[in-house]
Amino acid sequence: MKLNINNETGLLKSVVLGMPHSMGPAHTLEESYDAKSYHSLYNNIYPKEEAIVHEMTEFEKVLKKYDVEVFRPHIIENYNQVFARDVAFVIEDKMIISNIIPERYNEQDAYRKIFARVGWKKIINLPDTAHVEGGDVIVWNDFLFVGTCFSEDYRNFKTARTNEYAIEILKEYFPKKRVIDLELKKNDTDPFSGILHLDCTFNPVGTDKCIIYKDGFVDESDYRLLLDIFGEENCFEVTKQEMFEMNPNIFSISPEIVVSDSSFARLNNHLRNEWGMTVEEIPYREISKMGGLLRCSTLPLVRE
Repeated sequence: MKLNINNETGLLKSVVLGMPHSMGPAHTLEESYDAKSYHSLYNNIYPKEEAIVHEMTEFEKVLKKYDVEVFRPHIIENYNQVFARDVAFVIEDKMIISNIIPERYNEQDAYRKIFARVGWKKIINLPDTAHVEGGDVIVWNDFLFVGTCFSEDYRNFKTARTNEYAIEILKEYFPKKRVIDLELKKNDTDPFSGILHLDCTFNPVGTDKCIIYKDGFVDESDYRLLLDIFGEENCFEVTKQEMFEMNPNIFSISPEIVVSDSSFARLNNHLRNEWGMTVEEIPYREISKMGGLLRCSTLPLVRE
């Protein structure tokens, strides 16, 4: 398998889509490892498996409508495998295996056949102390945007998934990329106050545009830098409520086609009416209750 990912929106040819089956029982509050799941458990609205299966089936239908080759991990019994983006990610022609949190480590076993198709020469295994998850890594042509947490309390945050050491390793492997670290606000229990991954507060679309939530960054200068790169007129700003609902975390099939949650009325109308995009709307409300959305559910392998 020849990998090719140079940005977030090139015409998608193949992708891994997470697996909704055999999710097992919901975690307790103490076991939850992201703020949105904590919120859902606390309010007794954590999603049921049948709803997750329905939503991911609708997503797969849209992908296949556009002739995308869809791979799936094999099922691990009683284990949540919805969010493929965190297990691994592709930059150019290399696949980086994430050092994910211990609670999800076994998830990588379900990808062994996919890893085998890629081949070991194209796979990068990071040192154990280099923590990174795919939701924090956004490839955008010459740029590599990486969400991180520089806080002295890094080890105390369950929602801090990417550290400074991983960023330095990525710089070594991709020396021609302009690597930009963006520090994210973290909160383990309040999804209105913290950002799990970079793609929950910032996501490029089209060829020169992005969706962004200003208050997701620790330093406003990071937000300003992104506005400078994309141009303020090319940035769709979401509200705190829209960030909570995960508006930034949509998924591009091409520069002209995106898959979005059908409840994102303001965003979807803007994408269609102002930016001229085709918006494939599907239900993804239940999956959002677990702290991820459409981009989180995917691991793109090849884009033209």
